[in-house]
Amino acid sequence: MGLLRLRGAQSRGIDVKRAIDRHLQAWRADRGRKPLLIRGARQVGKTFTARALGATFDELVEVNFERTPALARAFEKDLDPRRIVRDLRLLTRHRIEPGRSLLFLDEIQDAPRAIQALRYFFEEVPELHVVAAGSLIDFALEATGAPVGRVHSLYMYPLSFVEFLSAAGDEALAEALGAVRDIGPPVHDLLLERLGIYLAIGGMPEAVSSWVSHGDLPRCRRVLTGLAENYRNDFAKYARRHEVKYVDLLFGEAASMQGRRFVFAHVPGEYRARELAPALGLLEKAGVFHRVIQSPGSGCPLRAGARPDRFKVVGLDVGLTQALLELDTAELVLDAATAITHRGAIAEAFVGQELVAYSSPWARRELFYWHRETRGSSAEVDYLVEDNGKVIPVEVKSGGRGRLTSMRLFLEKNRGLSPFGIRFSPHPFSIVDDLQSWPLYAVAGLSTDTP
Repeated sequence: MGLLRLRGAQSRGIDVKRAIDRHLQAWRADRGRKPLLIRGARQVGKTFTARALGATFDELVEVNFERTPALARAFEKDLDPRRIVRDLRLLTRHRIEPGRSLLFLDEIQDAPRAIQALRYFFEEVPELHVVAAGSLIDFALEATGAPVGRVHSLYMYPLSFVEFLSAAGDEALAEALGAVRDIGPPVHDLLLERLGIYLAIGGMPEAVSSWVSHGDLPRCRRVLTGLAENYRNDFAKYARRHEVKYVDLLFGEAASMQGRRFVFAHVPGEYRARELAPALGLLEKAGVFHRVIQSPGSGCPLRAGARPDRFKVVGLDVGLTQALLELDTAELVLDAATAITHRGAIAEAFVGQELVAYSSPWARRELFYWHRETRGSSAEVDYLVEDNGKVIPVEVKSGGRGRLTSMRLFLEKNRGLSPFGIRFSPHPFSIVDDLQSWPLYAVAGLSTDTP
């Protein structure tokens, strides 16, 4: 298959450039920078990325509040940043020098006072580079209050398909995605093969590292199963005791309901929406799922007139989702072109995951879809994307080309606002009138934030 081993891969991680790295370098060079929060779900690479940034400084000073809780004491007396830096120098035995050192506060959710101190680092020691991260940081921010206007946030997600190609040493294929109209049949087939592998294992860094180091699909599945268990172990950290069972239930059920409107009444068992809704909100805040909200698509921003009570869900990662559902992913590796046609919900989730991954990391990406219900019929478009004041409808077709009745209905309804629609499928690029057909692997082409 050709994608078996990454030169120099290590068991503890993969040496791959992430799209977020350039944003971190821009932050480093910005004279008006603020302390930075790297936000994202568990195990998406936040710590690895912060350490990679630290390697570009003369010194990285890493303070992990989970591993060494005693270090939180440096923030307890008061929030004077100069005293805190002095105490951290003594406790860590590292020099912390503005301009030369990166102070990295990891698992900061375990030290709420450290979160509060960030605003004073900005106000009183702005020359010191300070980065913080934590898997459950959103819950801590809710409890302590975010230092509004005093910190920047960068959002991280699993590796995108482009980043996966880079990790696998397929930089030339990644670059080919920049000219998707010119991709010929041999390269198209190769990219489809690589996409099948990505759909099978997803973009969680540990799973990708396992694949490029060993090329062993069962081994990757064990990694993903372990990650799912780690997520379950976190439930008790952010859910009240009576909520844990609902969070655990929805962790699996929401994965099985991808691709269709989420209705609490469809969850097996005698549960009420008022019991389940808070649990789903907790999973969303933990970054496990993204909500796709129904929008009329009648203008920008898409949130205008949206119906937050009508939504679908997209999992954090397609590999993790299939591990949760115990789906056999071998066919995706062995015969991607055929297997993709049988994975409509996974293909749709993949496109949502990619749209999030390629969006600007400086704000949390929101996803929208369009649905019209009339007596005797309904119409639905999988995603709506804003593009320079225009609304572009996006359909995902894992199998045959289909009639795209809903797409055409939306375009007819929104003439002028929506000049064309995009269909993602396993087929090569083509254009017919106001319909553009893009290969499924080319979602990066919709992004304004890819390198």
